[in-house]
Amino acid sequence: MEIDLENVQLSALTWGPDDGPLAVLLHGFPDSAHTWRHLGPALADEGYRVVAPFTRGYAPSTVPSDGRSDVGALMDDAVGVHAALGGGDDAVLVGHDWGGMTAGTLAAHRDSPFRRVVAMAVPPVAALPFGETVRHLPGQLRRSWYIGFNQLPRLPERSLDRLVPKLWRDWSPAYDGRADATQTLAALPDAAHRKAAIDYYRHLARPIGVPARYRRWQASLRDLPTTPLLYLHGRDDACLTPAFAEIARSHLPDHCDVRVVDEAGHFLHLEQPDEVNQLVLDFLRS
Repeated sequence: MEIDLENVQLSALTWGPDDGPLAVLLHGFPDSAHTWRHLGPALADEGYRVVAPFTRGYAPSTVPSDGRSDVGALMDDAVGVHAALGGGDDAVLVGHDWGGMTAGTLAAHRDSPFRRVVAMAVPPVAALPFGETVRHLPGQLRRSWYIGFNQLPRLPERSLDRLVPKLWRDWSPAYDGRADATQTLAALPDAAHRKAAIDYYRHLARPIGVPARYRRWQASLRDLPTTPLLYLHGRDDACLTPAFAEIARSHLPDHCDVRVVDEAGHFLHLEQPDEVNQLVLDFLRS
């Protein structure tokens, strides 16, 4: 499926009936829409029209014409997909990693069109007060070395053939992610696509200059979710410490739920697909 938005054309994998309620699934880094090969069919069996875009900058989607990879841009794309496909007030949003940050931030925005949201592997930022996360920062900084590396000019793009497989091995050490890493690299086939993917990190670290169109969405990074939200985190996640999930649990509103999945790392939906699928389905049915 091809979805034409104002600044990007998104290609998407799809499952399920054309007349079902819309479910938009957003992948993260270093990943692709193929990450939803378990959850997509499970949602389709529930009657959802499932659409999993290759997010902006990941082929076969195009490099965005405005050159932006801000969280607000990803939110704008998710809302744009909902509008372009005629999504209703029964639509749901699921995201992992960057998609999880996008989903959790949209859950806090008053103009979100999604009735329920699932975020994985990155908790809503507003649920992580500095005073409680600070003691975990030394260990987290060691885990997050790649964010600093991705600020460098040109070198990260040139290193992706080695970086992507390494991150899959490091973040989910009990999972064989070699095929997933290959699919990720296939979605980053040239310098332009690679730069767009790395720019997610550059724009996050340097938020000055976010276009007004995206800034209005991104402002809800500071807010707690108002839409019912399920947050999932792997207990063995070597990218983002599971301690952050427990901190988020104590700060999210009552209409949100947090579950930590055993025997799973960062890519929990691939490592424990049956359990994750069931948690998502139960939440969406409630």
